[in-house]
Amino acid sequence: MKIVITGGAGFIGSHIADAYISAGHDVVVIDNLSSGKKENLNPSARFYHADITDKVSVGKILESESPDIINHHAAQIDVRRSVADPAFDARVNIIGTINLLEAARQAGCVRKIIFASSGGTIYGECPLAGEAANAFPDESSAPNPMSPYGVSKLASEFYLKYYSSQFGIKFTILRYANVYGPRQDPHGEAGVVAIFSGKILSGEECAIYGDGKQMRDYVYAGDVARANLSALLSGDDEIINIGTSVATDVNKLYSIMVSLEPSYSKKAVYRPPRAGELFRSVLNIKKAAKVLNWQPSVTLEEGLKITMEFFRKKFRAIKPEERVR
Repeated sequence: MKIVITGGAGFIGSHIADAYISAGHDVVVIDNLSSGKKENLNPSARFYHADITDKVSVGKILESESPDIINHHAAQIDVRRSVADPAFDARVNIIGTINLLEAARQAGCVRKIIFASSGGTIYGECPLAGEAANAFPDESSAPNPMSPYGVSKLASEFYLKYYSSQFGIKFTILRYANVYGPRQDPHGEAGVVAIFSGKILSGEECAIYGDGKQMRDYVYAGDVARANLSALLSGDDEIINIGTSVATDVNKLYSIMVSLEPSYSKKAVYRPPRAGELFRSVLNIKKAAKVLNWQPSVTLEEGLKITMEFFRKKFRAIKPEERVR
């Protein structure tokens, strides 16, 4: 199949591109490189330096390439930026998605769109095990987004449903837990695994906000790529959680990562909790096993070891005077 991946030079999108190409598919990447990197691009993919907010460019690319599938990962992913500038978040995440859907409709060749959504922000605060019959939210749980980012992802899901019902463009919506792994950016507002990796390897103190007991569902990027591979032929017009259903608090995460770098001896610095941050976010993934025949295969310890080794190699390749401190 010919597949267009928006955001295919980014952290998650590039892993998906690799998986698709390894499976023998023809891959086209659209990325504006605002957060994606050329070094992440698979050399077998055709690359268009374009922005999904530019509907003319997107339309021309789809008309020229005539893809069977669109895998939509291009997005504004910073929750705090969405709070500071909800209009920008909506322009990228909602208008950008509409541009893509319109281009797909006009091209007339697209059978399906696989969409990267956010389980963590759409469901809101998750109860502790034992507090409810279903301890962790499944796909039927009521949405409760608590940030403009979560709202924009949920709105995009409804646009996908509309285009499916009106124009026959199928969708598979994958609601991710906290994805981590090689290629994640350790600078700026990245995931905590990437941030800790960068700090630990550079010998800097790691900051933990609150008491460190916040729980997250950490899923390895390679496992996420496999879910996207399964979604090519399964899960039409379905919403599916992608995670591990394992709750890990930040203190434990930090402890595991420190153990992977014996030369690191600093203690974590605890700072006041950040306003609006969820305390628990863990997903029920039973539907993924049933619909996609998918379940995570990489344990957190294994995934963190692979991830730390990736960053370690990158860190060693950087001259000491060029390292960010």
